[in-house]
Amino acid sequence: MALFTLGIEEEFQTIDPKTRELRSHMAKIVEGGQVILQERIKQEMHQAVVEMISNVCENIQQAREEVTYLRKMLLDLAGKQGLKIAAAGTHPFSDWQKQLITDNPRYEQLIDDMRDVARSNLIFGLHVHVGIPNREEGIRILNTARYFLPHIYALSTNSPFWCGRNTGFKSYRSKVFDKFPRTGIPDFFASAAEYDSYINLLVKTNCIDNGKKIWWDIRLHPYYPTIEFRICDIPMRVDETICLAALMQAIVAKIHKLHQKNLSFRQYRRVLISENKWRAARYGIAAKLIDFGKEEEVPYSSLAEELLEFIDDVVDELGSRKEVEYIHEILRMGTGADRQLKVFEHTQSLKSVVDYICDETRHGL
Repeated sequence: MALFTLGIEEEFQTIDPKTRELRSHMAKIVEGGQVILQERIKQEMHQAVVEMISNVCENIQQAREEVTYLRKMLLDLAGKQGLKIAAAGTHPFSDWQKQLITDNPRYEQLIDDMRDVARSNLIFGLHVHVGIPNREEGIRILNTARYFLPHIYALSTNSPFWCGRNTGFKSYRSKVFDKFPRTGIPDFFASAAEYDSYINLLVKTNCIDNGKKIWWDIRLHPYYPTIEFRICDIPMRVDETICLAALMQAIVAKIHKLHQKNLSFRQYRRVLISENKWRAARYGIAAKLIDFGKEEEVPYSSLAEELLEFIDDVVDELGSRKEVEYIHEILRMGTGADRQLKVFEHTQSLKSVVDYICDETRHGL
């Protein structure tokens, strides 16, 4: 199934090992890495954020090799600058107001347009691209895949703290990002033409200058033949990132397989899916999500089993059974948010939480 290629983007925190605060030092890491990694390491708007971008991967095993290699390289580059690297959706206590902005016309324009909404967007995500046959089929897949976004998102929740506060959310990152325009669950689109017409209207009326400023939780990428899943917090462990990527790939492959047989999956309205997204952000895998077909709340663990059953007939073709079944390990040990909160409960120290995140970021490397 070479059709469903993978591309993985992870956004990391650069940490001062003494204070455990975010350190605006990304430029030197990127400069040091671009000789070897070229386009696979990238600066972001805040100088404490560094993004690692995989090559296009034919399968989940290649994706694991890429993500592992990139994390190792980043840790090495950071170490040479006397820094640590952390993978979590928010920093437990650093204040966004103290962070430096990268000197770049694109980011200056963004700040000029959005002011503190952009400045405060100090968050760290996981984006996964899955290759599609064509844009028309991509839209059909996207419409259906929206339903599964809260299921995937709950597994990734890894941002319970914000500016030194326990927010009560398992993923506060999404609440920070919700202040941006054109975020959240996208609407249903009847065709690629309707989707493109929407983008073109926004460009024509100076809402955006290109399709990359559509920041939905899932989107048809404006330049690549991919569907891009954007809803997830960056998880701590490589194993978690690979599990999530494998689930996304399998969902896309399964929906395409149904279409090949002239079958479909029931479509649900954006407003209903958004109810489940809220629950996933608040409670993570402890949530009861709504089964809209049955019109009842269902424990997340039951929905996880249903999801594995739904994709069961494609995971062996994709060679990803082991990777998707890591979902059981996440349910057993808790998501990143659950583990962060447990460390804080035991230590009452957010610095200890940062140390734990840094250790977990190295796990399995």
